[in-house]
Amino acid sequence: MSNQSQLQQFRDLLSSSLSNATFLKVSLGNYQGNDKELKNIYIRKVKIKRNDMLSFTYRYKTRDIFKNLGIAEGTEMVSNLISNDFKVATLFTTEKEIVLEHNKKDVIVIREKANVLTTPQSSSHDKEKRRLIQPAGKSYLEALKITGPDGQVYKNAQDKYKQINQYIEILSALIRDYKDGDVHKVVDMGSGKGYLTFALYDYLHTVLKLDVQVTGVEFREDLVTLCNSIAKESGFELLNFVEGTIQEFEVPKLDLLIALHACDTATDDAIYKGIQGGAGLIVVAPCCHKQIRREMEANKVRNECSVLTKYGIFMERQAEMVTDGIRALILEYYGYKTKVFEFISDAHTPKNVLVVGTKITGQAISQLEARRPEILKKIQETKTYFGIRYHHLERLLWPE
Repeated sequence: MSNQSQLQQFRDLLSSSLSNATFLKVSLGNYQGNDKELKNIYIRKVKIKRNDMLSFTYRYKTRDIFKNLGIAEGTEMVSNLISNDFKVATLFTTEKEIVLEHNKKDVIVIREKANVLTTPQSSSHDKEKRRLIQPAGKSYLEALKITGPDGQVYKNAQDKYKQINQYIEILSALIRDYKDGDVHKVVDMGSGKGYLTFALYDYLHTVLKLDVQVTGVEFREDLVTLCNSIAKESGFELLNFVEGTIQEFEVPKLDLLIALHACDTATDDAIYKGIQGGAGLIVVAPCCHKQIRREMEANKVRNECSVLTKYGIFMERQAEMVTDGIRALILEYYGYKTKVFEFISDAHTPKNVLVVGTKITGQAISQLEARRPEILKKIQETKTYFGIRYHHLERLLWPE
C-alpha cells in the first residue's frame, strides 16, 4: 500500500475509535521537525463546555503547551503531524494498539498489538494529572486558600494550583541540569503571598530531599508576617521571608535566584542581585517593560522597524523583546548561558516569557574574555538601532 493509503487507514481507525467510544489516547514520537525543543505530542479526548474535543499536549524539554481542537479539526491535525514531522504514532484503544511508523526507507507501515491500556481515560478537561505538588496533606496550601481541610483544591483556585505546578515543573528541569541539582541557597525576589516559594521549598525538601535554605523577599509587611507564620506552622524550618525591596536586599552567595513578574526595572534589580551573589541559575519572568519603551518613544529612530513601532501595540511588543534581549546579552557578558522562551502554564493562563541564565563552567569560561567585546558591541548596536540611551540593568552594573 502507498504511504497515502496507510495514512488514510490510520486516520479512519482514529475516527472510528472516537465515534465508537473505544479511543484512549494517541502518542506521537520520533520527531524529525525543525523545533529542536519539541519532543512528543500526546492527544486525549476531553469535554469542554459539554463539547467533545481533542486536547494536544506539546511536550518540550522544559515546558508543556496545550491546545484544544474540535474532533474533526483535531483528527486532521493528527493526520498532518504524522504525514510530516512525527515518524511514529500510536493509537491506544480499549481493544488494541495501532502503531504507524515510517521505516528507514520512509515507507509507512501499520501494525497492531494487544493493548496494555484497558480503561478509558476521563474526558474531564479538569482531570487531575500526577503533579509534582500534590494537594493532600499540605497545610500551607490550605493556609493560602488553595485547598480545603480535606486536601481538595478549591474550584476558584484551580488555575493558581495548576500555574504553581507548571512553574515547579519548569524549575525542576532547570535544577536537574544545574550541577546535578546541587542547590543550597535559593532566593525568591518579590515573593508576594508566597505561592511559588512554599511550593518550591516543598519540592526541594520533600521530593528531591535537598537541605536547601529558601528566602522570600517581599516589601509588603503584612505578607511577610503571614508567610513567616505559615512557614512556622508548616514546619518549614529552612524557609523564611524578609521585608524590603529587591534593591535593598543584601544578597548572600546563592545558587538559584527567581523573580516572577517583577514589574519593569525590578526584574533588572533582581538580575543584578543574582549576578552579585554569584547565582549559578537565574530565572526571571519579566513584565511591564516600561523603561525601554519610554526610551524608544522619546527618540523615535527611523529605520526598517518604523512601520511597526508607529503602532502602540507593536511598540509595546517590540519594547518587550528588546528589553529582554539586552538582558540576555548582559547575562552572557557575565558568564551565563542564556535562553528566552515562552510557555503557557495552562489553557486558562496567559502566555509568559522566561529569561534563564545558567552559569557557564569549564572551557567556556576561558573563552568568555574573547567574546566580551563582541557582546558589548551587540548591546550598543541594539541600543543605537532603537534609539535607546541606556538600559536599567546597564546602569546597575556599569554606573557612569
